[in-house]
Amino acid sequence: MNAVLIALLALPLLGAALTLAPIGDRRALRLGTAVTGGTLLLAIALAAGFDHGDPGRMQAVTDVSWIPALDVRLHLGTDGISLPLLVLTALLTFLCALYSLKKLPAGPGGRAFTGLLLLLETGMLATFAVLDLVLFFLAFEIVLIPMYFLIARWGSGQKVAAANRFILYTLLGSAVMLLGFLLIGVQAGTFDMVRLAAAHGGGLSHTTQLIAALAVLVGLAVKAPAWPLHSWLPDAHTAAPTAGSVLLAGVMLKMGTYGLVRVLLPIVPDGTATFAPYLGAFAAVGIVYGSLACLALALPSPTTTLLRKRSAPFDSGAKGDLKRLIAYSSVGHMGFVLLGIASLTPAGLNGALFANIAHGLITGLLFFVVGALKDRYGTADLDTLAGATGAALYGRAPRIGALLAFAAVASLGLPGLAGFWGELLAMYGAFDPAAGLSRPAFLTYMVLAGLGTLLTAGYLLVVVKRVCMGDPKQPAPVAALPDLQGHEAASWTPLAALTLLAGLWPALLLGLSDPAVKHLLGGG
Repeated sequence: MNAVLIALLALPLLGAALTLAPIGDRRALRLGTAVTGGTLLLAIALAAGFDHGDPGRMQAVTDVSWIPALDVRLHLGTDGISLPLLVLTALLTFLCALYSLKKLPAGPGGRAFTGLLLLLETGMLATFAVLDLVLFFLAFEIVLIPMYFLIARWGSGQKVAAANRFILYTLLGSAVMLLGFLLIGVQAGTFDMVRLAAAHGGGLSHTTQLIAALAVLVGLAVKAPAWPLHSWLPDAHTAAPTAGSVLLAGVMLKMGTYGLVRVLLPIVPDGTATFAPYLGAFAAVGIVYGSLACLALALPSPTTTLLRKRSAPFDSGAKGDLKRLIAYSSVGHMGFVLLGIASLTPAGLNGALFANIAHGLITGLLFFVVGALKDRYGTADLDTLAGATGAALYGRAPRIGALLAFAAVASLGLPGLAGFWGELLAMYGAFDPAAGLSRPAFLTYMVLAGLGTLLTAGYLLVVVKRVCMGDPKQPAPVAALPDLQGHEAASWTPLAALTLLAGLWPALLLGLSDPAVKHLLGGG
């Protein structure tokens, strides 16, 4: 199985190298679909060969010396924490390649797009597979350049400014994180994440743990993103092409929260416990803030309504952009992940890991559907979609309308769908946090998170009402829209099916993560 894991990382890298050859755009797009499809098959083979009876043990391990002078090792492996993320990454990248095969965004061409997509997949997969702090940093950085160009060259609107802001925030966060990694490696004498987790803070003084935990926490919080370090995300999502938005929300945000679980908790436990209440506070504020921002974007604009009454042209810009709304919803949903991690309990951590996967599936589906709406209308502005030229999707494109409504109710945490379990377990972890943490403080965070769930239901139901049913004050549109196309059904159906499966059978993920979480909390 270690050969399968190596091939999982090598195949997309090889595919990216092949796009440097002078092949046509269509051939490059077909190559990207084939390579990402093969990568997905390898991920499924890895999951099938995984010893599900012992998910807390590192499996498919490769451990060879790479830079002996620094004791940096090519150390790869997977357990019940990283395996679902590897499969999710391979799945979403394949679905993006399949979708782009028929609907390539406007930009320099298919060959460059495919090469960047495959390089991005390599970095994302490597982040979840490496077990050395230096390699983790390198994999963490690999993804930045491909995503920057995907936004800047294939995006829309203020794409260059959004890409610059994305790269600036994430590079600064990564630099701070690297300082924490170097401090840990120098003080402990190794960068090996398995050995450091087994030591569980041994060999690191309390002061060292505090400084390292703060540096790593800030760096990873930027990528998560945690409030108030989130401001790069709405612009990046609004400008990104559909495939970029799906991978940014579905995978790249998970790299930050995965790092918190894999690095921060087991390696610097004392420092983590010190900062956990602050992380919980920022998470709770982020949940409410993200939900309120979404509600403000979802409600009709009074200015736009007045202009419509006067029959004047209007352009509300990003004020009510549906992609921007979903981006702010990610701030709220990732707040639940951070709250579960901050509780330092098995229940909270399991909820955080479950919410990671659920958010990837649901938000990926949402961005696919909204991207299709933008392609059909030329805009994702909510006021436009709900107006006289608006969607009224139930009557004009009922299959797309049904998928949008399904993704919305899954995102608001309807029981029986994937979004429910992660948020429930994260709040349960806050209800009874780990010993040494202030229970009154975490009860307050839990109450704020509960308020966030109510606000989430409010803005998502407003979106469904306006986009799927249209504006009742406007004449009902009569022209039909192109409904669900074949390439769209192929790209979206797996996400809807897995959202339902994870909601009805949560043990599919919790059975993997729970032993691994207890292993980490117990000392690696």
